[in-house]
Amino acid sequence: MAARWAPPASLILLLLLAVLVPARADKPARAGRGEPDSEPEPSSAVFQLYGNVYPHGLYYVAMSIGNPPKPYFLDVDTGSDLTWLQCDAPCVSCSKVPHPLYRPTKNKLVPCVDQMCASLYGVLSKDHKCDSPKQQCDYEIRYADQGSSLGVLIIDSFAVRLANASVVRPSLAFGCGYDQEVGSSTEVAPTDGVLGLGSGSISLLSQLKQHGITKNVVGHCLSMRGGGFLFFGDNLVPYSRATWVPMVRSAFRNYYSPGSASLYFGGRSLGVGPMEVVLDSGSSFTYFSAQPYQTLVTALKGDLSKTLKEVSDPSLPLCWKGKKPFKSVLDVKKEFKSLVLSFSNGKKALMEIPPENYLIVTKYGNACLGILNGSEIGLNDLNIVGDITMQDQMIIYDNERGQIGWIRAPCDRIPNENTIHGFEEGYCRPQLPNIFGIQNEECADYYRSNKE
Repeated sequence: MAARWAPPASLILLLLLAVLVPARADKPARAGRGEPDSEPEPSSAVFQLYGNVYPHGLYYVAMSIGNPPKPYFLDVDTGSDLTWLQCDAPCVSCSKVPHPLYRPTKNKLVPCVDQMCASLYGVLSKDHKCDSPKQQCDYEIRYADQGSSLGVLIIDSFAVRLANASVVRPSLAFGCGYDQEVGSSTEVAPTDGVLGLGSGSISLLSQLKQHGITKNVVGHCLSMRGGGFLFFGDNLVPYSRATWVPMVRSAFRNYYSPGSASLYFGGRSLGVGPMEVVLDSGSSFTYFSAQPYQTLVTALKGDLSKTLKEVSDPSLPLCWKGKKPFKSVLDVKKEFKSLVLSFSNGKKALMEIPPENYLIVTKYGNACLGILNGSEIGLNDLNIVGDITMQDQMIIYDNERGQIGWIRAPCDRIPNENTIHGFEEGYCRPQLPNIFGIQNEECADYYRSNKE
């Protein structure tokens, strides 16, 4: 949301050509087990993730869209609701993308009077007005990094293989972006668009729930080694072992928030006021507001050994070098202490942030702080936990029960759909005595694997 994509800032209506009302089936087409007219129980779907925090700066998934289905790479973003592809409608301004531009047909366009269009505008509580029943549903989304997408809402089929061995092809609404300001116009972008997984009714997750395909639960596991996995539905959720907090309605729009937290460094409170926190897979790095950020930087600098020297690095604002270039975070993590976010919402639920969850080692061999000052990019008092801090944790957004959970996990081990129910083993929840963030034997295998 912050580093790559941010929440929508405005929606506008454009006077474009009138379109036909798209035909829409009452139920999604299904293929696989079961009788054609049966109503199977909601299942789950698991997708492999690609990318990393550094140097790619994002995690993305391959989705099959259209008929016949074609692959597209989508940036996984729990900080926004609308899924969209760059498309040839025709394209006014598009960046170079990995796959040929999606080409919509006229019967795929969603009319302004459709409920999905109303849902899109409802994300920002904007007035939804239609001048004509045949007017199409236009949108504009702006992001905090000055990127934007202008387009029209369309509907097309998504091919999704479920854990129950069936394949579903529901018709889902998403954005066809034909005028983008995203990144460089000369370099090939890593993705074709954005996969919006927020809690709004326009998100793909909510639409799959409405079709009865999966429950309204999404989770991701981002590996420090790159890649990971994404899942829809609750079959994979380790309910008995994860740390859970109730979802809190954020003052900063419709984001996934575990509520307010206090910040600790090396077991000591940093004395900053309660921080409103949101979890956002659309942000590469973590962002603290001005006071927590400056307090943390002061604490870090005051605690470092003299073997580390502050150095300028084009990758991030605050970096250090050692006596020789670092090859990985494992070379330098012993010089830093763990952070802990203590959430008052949920009986003092704790999220440990060890050094490997807030540092990166750049191509120059320097160690850099992956927590940035959000106030400098207009985030004000919002504190974003981004990809770097969520690595090697399963993060679960359970909209069915209104809760958010997390648990340490081997994210480079992709779950097998045939054993999807047996994944409580292999996950661990470090016990944090006296809020110091010390791992115990329950997580011995996890910590051992990260020292190799």
